[in-house]
Amino acid sequence: MAMETLPLRHELKFFINEMQYFILSGVLDSVLQRDPNGDEYNEYHIRSLYFDTVYNTALYDKLNGVQNRDKYRIRIYNFSDRVIKLECKTKVGSLISKRSLTIPKLLCEQLMSGDPAGLETTRSGLLNDVFREMTVNLLRPVVLVDYVREAYLHPAEEVRITFDKQLRSGLGSTDLFNPYVPTVPPFDENVIILEVKYNQVMPPYIRDLLCTYCAGAQQSAISKYTWCRRFEDLEA
Repeated sequence: MAMETLPLRHELKFFINEMQYFILSGVLDSVLQRDPNGDEYNEYHIRSLYFDTVYNTALYDKLNGVQNRDKYRIRIYNFSDRVIKLECKTKVGSLISKRSLTIPKLLCEQLMSGDPAGLETTRSGLLNDVFREMTVNLLRPVVLVDYVREAYLHPAEEVRITFDKQLRSGLGSTDLFNPYVPTVPPFDENVIILEVKYNQVMPPYIRDLLCTYCAGAQQSAISKYTWCRRFEDLEA
């Protein structure tokens, strides 16, 4: 993977409570742009099917604090198969980057079955990487991650602020397109994940808003993927 060709961005994550969420989301709604993908409440549902190697490399690299790592996933929105995204999220030190490719449902189902046939001839670097991981490290689907997202945007530094709510794990299911898969929340209480992404420098007035309305919020290297695998017995 040619890292120098990937745009690297900052990503800050916080656990916030419902009161912090209600206040900050109201302020952001008055000063930033709503995500055009949101409904009338500026929300949309995300379901991601995460992949990992037979060695659970992505999981253990995260738990062990490995600085440079990749995570592969297939993502759909509002339980629809109209737009299906194959993505690789890359962590490089404290920065992140994401490669994304829209794929047809037939290819999605092929990848979900763990079949890399034909991917070696593609011109897509992302699909080439998936082929390598499937053939060398037995990359395969491991867990569904569901949540509702509310997002606000600002063109300066491509700021994107999201509130991820109602996080739920699909446990052992990998049935991406089934809206009736049983899911459970990984948290013991109703917490909301605030994520702030930007290119180089966060605009000062946005930083001031976050400091004012999220004072005391717990910054964390939150991984929804890791949280949603917490129910598995991986010690055996």
